[in-house]
Amino acid sequence: MNLDVEILARIQFAFTIMFHYIFPPFTMGTGFILVIMEGLYLKTGNKAFEVAAKFWTKIFAANFSIGVATGIVMEFEFGTNWATYSRYVGDIFGSPLAAEGIFAFFLESGFLALLLFGWNRVTPRVHFLATCMVSLGSLMSGFWIVVANSWMQTPTAYEIVGEGIQARAVITDFWAMVFNPSMMIRYTHTIIGAFIQSGFLVMSVSAYYLIKKRHKSVAKRSFKIGLYVAFFASLIQPILGHEHAKVVAEYQPTKLAAFEGLYETTESAPLYILGFTDPEDEKTYGIAIPGMLSFLISGSTEHSVKGLKEFPKEDWPGSIGLVFQSYHLMVGLGTLFILMTAIGVLLNRQRKLFENTLVLRIFSWAVFLPVLANQAGWVSAEVGRQPWIVYGMLRTNEAISKSVTGEEVLTSIILFFILYVLLFFTWLYILDKEIKHGPDDHDPEHFESGYLHRAEKAQNIGKAIKGKGE
Repeated sequence: MNLDVEILARIQFAFTIMFHYIFPPFTMGTGFILVIMEGLYLKTGNKAFEVAAKFWTKIFAANFSIGVATGIVMEFEFGTNWATYSRYVGDIFGSPLAAEGIFAFFLESGFLALLLFGWNRVTPRVHFLATCMVSLGSLMSGFWIVVANSWMQTPTAYEIVGEGIQARAVITDFWAMVFNPSMMIRYTHTIIGAFIQSGFLVMSVSAYYLIKKRHKSVAKRSFKIGLYVAFFASLIQPILGHEHAKVVAEYQPTKLAAFEGLYETTESAPLYILGFTDPEDEKTYGIAIPGMLSFLISGSTEHSVKGLKEFPKEDWPGSIGLVFQSYHLMVGLGTLFILMTAIGVLLNRQRKLFENTLVLRIFSWAVFLPVLANQAGWVSAEVGRQPWIVYGMLRTNEAISKSVTGEEVLTSIILFFILYVLLFFTWLYILDKEIKHGPDDHDPEHFESGYLHRAEKAQNIGKAIKGKGE
């Protein structure tokens, strides 16, 4: 059987990284929400925030552990399936991965034990510091991974040394490599996507409790925090998308043309809301806003946008239809998130949010939508970069390992699939168990007004007065 090694290796990498990419957004976003919950507990003394933070710490830990386990696999894939790529750009690509391990993973892991087991063992302020450090570590971890990926999208600050099989890229300016042209906008876009995904997770579980009339005090506070995190993140995301489009237009014009199925160079280029592209006829059909693509990348509806035919056909992405649909799915879902969270904020201001069962049921299932949006964004970004593994520098078919066979890659795909199915159901089992158990809010009546905190303070003051009297 003659198996295409490149196609199989790409399928394996896509499968493993898309599975992995379910978890880091949850970790980065939930870590930030934990900081908010514990900060509110320190400020108000309301035990409901502490109980909520304890509960969401367990969910954070479940996502973190699966995320770490699935992330390690990909680093091995660079050595097994993509050895030519690793040899050619390993000096550059390895630097951010090493920095991620040294500066981010150690910080995150170092304080993780205190976050998980430090409750009632250290003061609330020390525990809050640990939560901040874990959150910072997860955000920094994302930073270095995005640095590595962004360099593949917009390579800079390098030179090629050696010739023939000995040729390889080396860094000429480390910080110019780190802050390559697309890095910051891609990082903020990724982080904001993570906040939306985690905000919807918190709202989903909280809505489930409110529908079941369980843990109402903790669930209401958690829902509001998740709602406002997702609302503000959803409002920011289109602004970042606009800035991101300008960078893509400047450095990756074939990817931008594939996003919109733009074959001919066009003045007043349209932005499609819905549609499809026909690669055979090299035409795109659907509902479009005239001039909006030109406006998005230049601020002028008359700006001329280069179409795919401006470039050699061998430099076009292999699947323009997939790039077009995944990009528009991401944009469409992003618009839906603004609408959904705006309705939630409006109902909350009218004090009708938690009485509206229909809205709660919608939010209880809506957690899958941001996951789908983040996955679609990854597909459009990575498939849109093809046929380059490093844009304009190294083609994907040149980066494959020379010694690996199709049978070997296929075998590893099957084994990874079995392993990841087991991991996925283990993750679902843990989440289901924790969510069904719920927060340990044994004294819910005390949460509403911070009574417990004030009672404890009054008791301590009373003891102090009594001590002076004696």
